[in-house]
Amino acid sequence: MAGGKIQKKRHGAAGGPGGGGARLQGGIPFEKSKGQHILRNPALVDSIVAKAGLKPTDTVLEIGPGTGNLTKRLLEAGVKAVVAVELDPRMVLELNRRFQGHPLSSRLKVIQGDVLKCDLPYFDICVANIPYQISSPLTFKLLSHRPIFRCAVIMFQREFAMRLVAQPGDSLYCRLSVNVQLLSRVSHLLKVGRNNFRPPPKVDSSVVRIEPRKPLPPVSFKEWDGLVRICFNRKNKTLGSIFKQKRVLELLEKNYKTMQSLQLTQDAEMGEEKMSADDVALLANMVEDLSMEAGDEKEDDGMEMDDADMEGEGAASFKEKIMGILQQGDFAEKRGSKLSQVDFLYLLSLFNKAGIHFS
Repeated sequence: MAGGKIQKKRHGAAGGPGGGGARLQGGIPFEKSKGQHILRNPALVDSIVAKAGLKPTDTVLEIGPGTGNLTKRLLEAGVKAVVAVELDPRMVLELNRRFQGHPLSSRLKVIQGDVLKCDLPYFDICVANIPYQISSPLTFKLLSHRPIFRCAVIMFQREFAMRLVAQPGDSLYCRLSVNVQLLSRVSHLLKVGRNNFRPPPKVDSSVVRIEPRKPLPPVSFKEWDGLVRICFNRKNKTLGSIFKQKRVLELLEKNYKTMQSLQLTQDAEMGEEKMSADDVALLANMVEDLSMEAGDEKEDDGMEMDDADMEGEGAASFKEKIMGILQQGDFAEKRGSKLSQVDFLYLLSLFNKAGIHFS
């Protein structure tokens, strides 16, 4: 959140993620639980606004405006309107006091509420310094918003930002990277040191630009995330090893039999499986393990299934089917951490053509 002038006091509450105590002038304490930390560097605020590429016709969404330093610069940039969503009622009062009688106050609309729970209004661009604990769910809520906005310029915790822009082979490349980059183009704009905030958080930050893809890829997100979830469960193991795991084979065989029983042909299925707003919105309920995935592989008790472990010829035949698909695309010896968007799309198409589905 961006805010106004601050004075430190001994009895101030904790402000940002791990920050020390501070109060707004007037005695309003910052609350650590709300991730409140004020962006105090005017030059940095100006730089963020400049990189947003605002137009006079733009309606700007700001999340967590605090006391309004960024809000003020957005209004002064000459945009059509600024819609600010703030959870803390104390900050809403402070914001209204600050802009009462301001020449541009008619262009400002303040909404008090939880941005993750409220319905967002129309906006062209989002510019925000957000509480870091809502980074992942907010990112996917924005990407599921309709109509599609032009871009978002958002301050994130540095490591989260680096995961958003990570490329195949990078140590931080993960499900978060793959899913966000499927839906948008992501670029790193600015590094922001912790001393630019008051109270300073324990981590550095980065400003990232997110541009939703238009049109969305013609793929079912349920299918996509089902595949990516499996590949990144042990991202540094080969796909041949991952897809031999008992639980993976059992899941895919169950899906396969379900699809067969419903007599859904691949052509009919692919005719329906296209990305939609509802499809993307599923991410709102799937982000618990996406926000800050560990760089190390997750432990998995799913043992590889040898032919001797298979119950009957049908299970052994299904395993051969899966291995054949991986070999067809030369994926058996590849690792999820090295696969690009194109690789994942191709692998998913091979599975789907063979009647194998992940949702």
